[in-house]
Amino acid sequence: MAVFIRSVSGVLIILVMIGLGYVLSRRGWFDDQAPKLIARLVTQIALPAYMISTITAKFSAETLKRTLPDLRFPVVSMLIMFGLSIVAFHAFRIKPGHRGLFESMFLNSNTVFVGLPVNEALFGPKSLPFVLVYYMANTTFFWTLGVYLIQRDGQGNAKFNLKQTLQKIFSPPLLGFIVGVILVLLDIQLPGWIMQDFQYIGGLTIPLSMIFIGTAIAGAGLQNIHVDRDSLGILLGRFIVAPVLMGLLVLPTSMPILMKQVFILQAAMPVMTNAPVVAKLYRADADYAAIMVTETTLLSLVVIPILMVIVQHVA
Repeated sequence: MAVFIRSVSGVLIILVMIGLGYVLSRRGWFDDQAPKLIARLVTQIALPAYMISTITAKFSAETLKRTLPDLRFPVVSMLIMFGLSIVAFHAFRIKPGHRGLFESMFLNSNTVFVGLPVNEALFGPKSLPFVLVYYMANTTFFWTLGVYLIQRDGQGNAKFNLKQTLQKIFSPPLLGFIVGVILVLLDIQLPGWIMQDFQYIGGLTIPLSMIFIGTAIAGAGLQNIHVDRDSLGILLGRFIVAPVLMGLLVLPTSMPILMKQVFILQAAMPVMTNAPVVAKLYRADADYAAIMVTETTLLSLVVIPILMVIVQHVA
């Protein structure tokens, strides 16, 4: 019961901030450009600073050396999930025009805008390196395979652009992670005033991320939420198949219990918030993607406490 209460409390912390973003958006505080601005502030400014300040303050070189090799678990999980997404596409008889989006959303999870705040609320800063290991795999898969699949929906003949793909993978958050790791491994101490700035700016990450989710839910419209074959397959993939698969991979290992818990929770996060943006860019069904972001984000607030209790007892 204590685990469940802690999990619910962590989700309530997140829910209040999401609700704030939703209410302010519905009251007209944000125009159409505001969500884009918030997303850019988080991904390009706040999150890189958060990565550097937290990694250098909380972790040692030895901890990072032990952690990074476990990147193989999310990589293997996502490869299997891609294969299962093809099976699910046929099993649920998804609309042909939704195939790429379906497979991409089945495969990738929202490891930053939802995953990071949830793990922070449940486990504290000690979960950060495990969150970031999963993030490295997830962001690489989304900006390569995931974008290719969405492109295929919208254009028919999808093209792979190596330069653009590398720019997306080596995004400011990942570069912030890399800089933080290098500083720790080389035992480089930055001036205190710079680290204080990183800490203040990084503190914007979680509240702005949740406000962004709230504005996205308001923009998609709660009245558009419905469950059909196209959405049911995504819900099962995100909240049942992905965490069960990750559990089968990590539970038999000797990795730290906290890492197992973080990996399983990260696998069960909602659909990537970037999916509607990429879908709109490549003329795929952006409305379908936006609705799935909304549905999975809202449902995750129910799933996370339940999953947390299960994980606590099996890990």
